[in-house]
Amino acid sequence: MASRAFQWISVCLLAVLLATPPPARAQDPTARFTAVSLSESNFMLQKPYNMPASSQYSFNGTVRQMWIVPSDDPYSPQSDTKPSTEMTMTGYDYSSGVWQFEGLVYVPSGSSGMSIMQVFGGDATATTLMLHVYGGALWYYNQQLVQDSIYDRWLRVNVVHDVGASRLSVFVDGQLKLTFPGRGGDTHFFKFGVYMQRDASARMESRWTNIRILKKN
Repeated sequence: MASRAFQWISVCLLAVLLATPPPARAQDPTARFTAVSLSESNFMLQKPYNMPASSQYSFNGTVRQMWIVPSDDPYSPQSDTKPSTEMTMTGYDYSSGVWQFEGLVYVPSGSSGMSIMQVFGGDATATTLMLHVYGGALWYYNQQLVQDSIYDRWLRVNVVHDVGASRLSVFVDGQLKLTFPGRGGDTHFFKFGVYMQRDASARMESRWTNIRILKKN
């Protein structure tokens, strides 16, 4: 009797295993892309206009740390935008082809209500993509979840923009998380850092390293 019960349990477990799909394999989104040459001159800091850089940004040669608080001023006294401390990637604006941004990002626990990465340029909007953080999750704007549980760990983020096809894809740690249409625009470039959005926390911060810009071969 015990032997039959054991056989039945074994059959049931096998059925469950066969019905369970295998975990998604990580991809290399940079395959068939070539990295462009970057130097420190390609990284342009944008920060509250009346604050020294050292009060909003630090760089130890490896990790770029950027932070803001809701009371900070915009990047220009003439601007009506919300506070931001961001890096604008210069020298590689694009209007055609297939381009990619890659970076490792760390968001400390509690930082919320902020954009941490942008593809700038759009028709009806200033951007074609913004990656927001709300309550420890990464979002496409405030519209669709991209990745949950991102606090206090390093994530590899890849954003691919196919201008001709008007299509963007977001990868996290090699997993394709989201594909969506573009928003037009004549010229595009990449930004990363911290830009305040709705329901902002008392302090917003992101840390970045291993930044690359790539173009499809």
